[in-house]
Amino acid sequence: MVPMTQAPAAPKAARRRHDREIVALAVPAFGALVAEPLFVMADSAIVGHLGTAQLAGLGIASALLVTAVSVFVFLAYATTAAVARRVGAGDLRAAIRQGMDGIWLALLLGTVVIVTVLPTAPALVELFGASPTAAPYATTYLRISSLGIPAMLIVLASTGVLRGLQDTRTPLYVAVAGFVANAALNAGLVYGAGLGIAGSAWGTVIAQFGMAAAYLFVVVRGARQHGASLRPDAAGIRAGAQAGAPLLVRTLSLRAILMIATAVAARLGDADIAAHQIIMSLWSLLAFALDAIAIAGQAIIGRYLGANDAQGAREACRRMVQWGIASGVVLGLLVFVARPLFLPLFTSDPAVQDTALPALVLVAVSQPISGIVFVLDGVLMGAGDGSYLAWAMLLTLAVFAPAALLVPAFGGGLTALWAAMTLMMALRMLTLWLRSRSGRWIVTGATR
Repeated sequence: MVPMTQAPAAPKAARRRHDREIVALAVPAFGALVAEPLFVMADSAIVGHLGTAQLAGLGIASALLVTAVSVFVFLAYATTAAVARRVGAGDLRAAIRQGMDGIWLALLLGTVVIVTVLPTAPALVELFGASPTAAPYATTYLRISSLGIPAMLIVLASTGVLRGLQDTRTPLYVAVAGFVANAALNAGLVYGAGLGIAGSAWGTVIAQFGMAAAYLFVVVRGARQHGASLRPDAAGIRAGAQAGAPLLVRTLSLRAILMIATAVAARLGDADIAAHQIIMSLWSLLAFALDAIAIAGQAIIGRYLGANDAQGAREACRRMVQWGIASGVVLGLLVFVARPLFLPLFTSDPAVQDTALPALVLVAVSQPISGIVFVLDGVLMGAGDGSYLAWAMLLTLAVFAPAALLVPAFGGGLTALWAAMTLMMALRMLTLWLRSRSGRWIVTGATR
């Protein structure tokens, strides 16, 4: 008979195993996530020395590009889940074949975006309210950079392939190399070649295609090793699009929430919108840290379900939620303690600082909630439960929109708006928790 003192050994061993998996996947994923916004920062730093009009044009064009690419982030999410399932089932050939379908879908969507953006670039820039001096620069940057959108989408899909294969180190290496190449190319083309803002756009396009080529080299090499076909498969591409459609709805709903929040903040006054932008930049940085755990969740849960290990999936989910809560508590404490030091880095205006301080308290308090939300979001994505995520986010949007829009009507300020944002995250946590508790997301097998 095993002594009672040894009973906890198995759970402890399982926790350690899950911890090792989470750390191995989440840490490199966090590095890759942080590297992505550095592209925009490098462009801004280089173009900013050309003049205010050029920097304003870059800001508008970058916002349009980020929106266009972020809409298709499902290429990474859906591909990760599908590939991870097949890895769990022990069929690497089918896993890479599934990944190739995602890459072909990315190329197809990227081509459609180019055909759409090139002729409509001036109208899109005008729609975003560009000034007469900034509009020409924004149009130039948008048109040139749009040529790199297929590469950006291939990077998304290929990242999903490698995450599904339980590899988050390669995306980190490629992201870092891409950032270095982007900065060097931009500096050389903007100043060395004298191309101005067009040089910045061309530098980014070249860097993006370089990253796409690096990813394709890795994926194609894997395909040849395992005998997977590289040719486009209409049925596979169509299945990838169908799996991604609910995640597209989820993403668009989330983007709508963030746009509504910004629009409401703009109506509250200059100090409020300035404070809101500062808080949003911090909120986005915190999201990167928590999203790294979610990415690990997508890969790990998909693999367990593909291996028909429902119990392993439940245990991994439970452990990742604990990681999410702990990370949220740590991040919340850091925000709370550092908030008086953080704000002066962005503004010296006392009115903006006074407006932001109480809202930052809400951000700090809500971080454990965010930790649960991000983790369970990743778990359900890894399970391929996209339809539920879509409906849950639509419900959240339906609740958040009137709550946020009523803030100005009742004389509320930025703190009231961020109370609505906290309500939004709490509702997301409730819907995701109820789904995770129900167990309906647990569908085992190589395909859902």
